[in-house]
Amino acid sequence: MTAVTAPGRPAGPADVFGDFCAAGLWPGLGTGLAARLAEAAITQPEHVTPARLAKIDGIGRKRAERLTASFESALPAYRVAELLVPCRVPARFAGPAVARLGASAARQLTDDPWRLLTLPAIRPDQADWFARQRLGSDADPQDPRRGRALTSHLLARAARDGHTAVPAAIIASSLRRFRIEDQVAAIAAAVDEGTVIPLPAPADEAGAGGGTGDDAAANAGSGPGPDAGGSPGPGTDDRPGTDDRPGALGGARTDGGTGADADGDQRGAGPGGGLLALARYAMAEEAVAEGLQRLLALAEPLPDSDGPADKHPAHESPAGEDKADESTAHESTADGNAGVELDEAQQAAVRAVAGHGVSVLSGGPGTGKSRTVAAVVTLASARGLRVALAAPTGRAAKRLEELAGAPATTLHRLLGAQGRGRADNGRAPADGSASSPAGAGDQAWVFTRNEEWPLDEDLVVIDEVSMLDAELAAALVEACADGTRLLLVGDPAQLPSIGAGRVLADIIDSGAVAVTELTRLYRQRAGGVIARLATAVRGGTLPPVDSPEREVVVVPVRASTEAARRVVQLVTDSIPRALGIQPADIQVITPVHRGPAGTIELNRALKQRLNPGPGARGGFDPGDRVVSIANHADEGFTNGEVGTVTGPDEDGLLVAFPAGPVSVPGKLLGDLRHGWALTVHRAQGSEWPAVVAVFPAEATGMLSRPLVYTALTRAQRHLSVVHGAGPALARSVATIGERPRVTRLAALLRDGISEAG
Repeated sequence: MTAVTAPGRPAGPADVFGDFCAAGLWPGLGTGLAARLAEAAITQPEHVTPARLAKIDGIGRKRAERLTASFESALPAYRVAELLVPCRVPARFAGPAVARLGASAARQLTDDPWRLLTLPAIRPDQADWFARQRLGSDADPQDPRRGRALTSHLLARAARDGHTAVPAAIIASSLRRFRIEDQVAAIAAAVDEGTVIPLPAPADEAGAGGGTGDDAAANAGSGPGPDAGGSPGPGTDDRPGTDDRPGALGGARTDGGTGADADGDQRGAGPGGGLLALARYAMAEEAVAEGLQRLLALAEPLPDSDGPADKHPAHESPAGEDKADESTAHESTADGNAGVELDEAQQAAVRAVAGHGVSVLSGGPGTGKSRTVAAVVTLASARGLRVALAAPTGRAAKRLEELAGAPATTLHRLLGAQGRGRADNGRAPADGSASSPAGAGDQAWVFTRNEEWPLDEDLVVIDEVSMLDAELAAALVEACADGTRLLLVGDPAQLPSIGAGRVLADIIDSGAVAVTELTRLYRQRAGGVIARLATAVRGGTLPPVDSPEREVVVVPVRASTEAARRVVQLVTDSIPRALGIQPADIQVITPVHRGPAGTIELNRALKQRLNPGPGARGGFDPGDRVVSIANHADEGFTNGEVGTVTGPDEDGLLVAFPAGPVSVPGKLLGDLRHGWALTVHRAQGSEWPAVVAVFPAEATGMLSRPLVYTALTRAQRHLSVVHGAGPALARSVATIGERPRVTRLAALLRDGISEAG
């Protein structure tokens, strides 16, 4: 029931009502029922009554009353739609506006139309358009409200690129590009409002990752603006690929720097010098630092442990590579845990947990992290400690549970998360890599387990910590009671969190926490081609593959259309026939959404072959593999969860997610996508028996060592690499490491050590 407003004609109540219903903002109103509202003469808010709704065939009295009540609960969004639709801004932005600004969103937008810029999907040119429609000639580019909104927007844009702070000089420079004449006043207005906090620059470079955030701030407002007859909407600025010819996996190494887009040290310059940060991220990093320091200070060494790690440096020395192989390297742990044999480095990790309130266990695939975690759980159980195991994703939690031999859950469920709002506003980001996640400025979380109601467990073990952003890490440490032990397990060589921060890397870089890095590869005796390839990529090289048993297969292609064809062939025929791994256990991973070898087209082709059907309910059929693109913790699933549709359920679907079956109501079906093909970011934290990793030509501009490494390490038994990126793949592994992020956590932790000393 989409209303069409004639050009030049003001939108009437029926237009607003139609757009509101079509945008799915009326809870419980499906698209079929929305199309029948006009039959009962329901075209305006005052028409929504139980009596009128009950006149529609199939609507009983009780459902009519529920629909009326749900419409009344959605009135704040309707009031926002009344402002947006006449200005040719899609009504779908009304929901995010209320989620962001609260029930008074309409009043706030009336008083200050530039508050529309607080929505992550809105660009500055779109907010300016809205302000001109509302204010006419009074819409002054130098309006203090505009400068304040732009300052916050630039910092939020930088946060979506991973930065928790930006040099003040960079923000001032970007404000000039938006024609703000008095940048100091604009920044001061944002500070006075309390959304932005000025911060001193760190005394060293390590906590900032070497970058300044210039690109993130400078590009915050990029993209074409709406013309007089168009509706503003999010851009899709996909990056073009190169014409590099495909070749064999590996190639000549190109030595050089990181390839990161750093612009040098500019901190301390500009208005007031130092850094600027959104208050939420400044407080999150400070909460992480304070919480870790609290846990470090209050934990007592476990009795009968073989000496606390105080006798060792913070970074434990790993077992030497030149020592005996797996068959001779195992020893009993210092605590004599029967059935658990660990090498020297793994024993050091167990001692670190026994002797410290916080410790980190890192290492690549095949180095024995899971065996070490199992030993830690055994030790804790023997000491009568209560243990909680968790990971950021359901699939990772299930794997952790199987490997550690103890119950595990997702981190969000452990903390009692209640999600509010969309995770990515239904759009792909400009680089086509992955949708914006919770913690990137787009999602508000409420956690029931916190300082007032902390976790009951004595030891908390979190796997896949590289995925934790600053805000989720803050929630975790705040929920740990005094005396709780915290073991953080992760691989810093993987992609950093999609949300703001580089928590795991900053904790390791700070030197404030005992860190054990496992380096000995234990999968070599069982073949281990995937593990050896991953280890080489982790070190910056992409060697030729020698895999007679077809654990790793490289499929060179010359074009993205050929890549897509080979992917479908591998999933539906080659891998099941040659290796006996069925399509249900095969996951396709690609860096991009768009293009013939992006998630959209690959999912379309795979559905046609694996589970053809009409998609009668929200585009899905029973048997479809789906992935969530939004956080709905209250409904039982979160952003990035992959599941399988098992059947219909009232107006929605039943989906089997790793943590259990979930009833997804019809109003949330728009937050599901087909999931046979995922982006690398969405696949992070999960593993599958077989993975088809696609590197098409259009992805060459975004390839990096962490991205390639993360993609390859999702495979457990078999990896097919569909290689269409040519020399760019090896070049990116050799030269492009973690993209710089400006963060403060490492410096805050080091400052805490200095103060304690």
